[in-house]
Amino acid sequence: MASKTTGGTRATELLATAGIPFTLHPYAHHDASRDFGAEAARELGVDPSRLFKTLVVEVQTTPPQLVVAVVPVSTQLDLKSLAATLGAKRAAMANHTQAERSSGYVVGGISPIGQKTGLLTLVDETAQLWDSILVSAGRRGLQVELAPADLLRATGARYADLAR
Repeated sequence: MASKTTGGTRATELLATAGIPFTLHPYAHHDASRDFGAEAARELGVDPSRLFKTLVVEVQTTPPQLVVAVVPVSTQLDLKSLAATLGAKRAAMANHTQAERSSGYVVGGISPIGQKTGLLTLVDETAQLWDSILVSAGRRGLQVELAPADLLRATGARYADLAR
């Protein structure tokens, strides 16, 4: 996978600076679309199990904390499993304002890479089934392809059983 550094987002800049190989995949985002992951998979012709969405979640710990969950577009995040993984009783999706403030990205373009606030990041273990996966590059209409291990390296993430 050749490194392409054009794209100009915090995510691509972080990857380039770290020397992590990646490929950018731009696509036409339609403003009316609200199923951002499905749109990206469709527009790029990529298996939705290989394209991962980035979700910001509020976990009920003391004090409550935001975490990032990265799961395949073809699945849903299992909030109970996420909470159990972190030893919490429950977890709920963060609202859009929380997600955007914490990440520094807009909903539909939130990348797990280069977030404004460094949060604990968990990647669904199915990422290991692929040589490379795609995640948002930090804006709507742009995905970045990289090896799952490189995503972990770039984000400090770990694998967990998160999807259903």
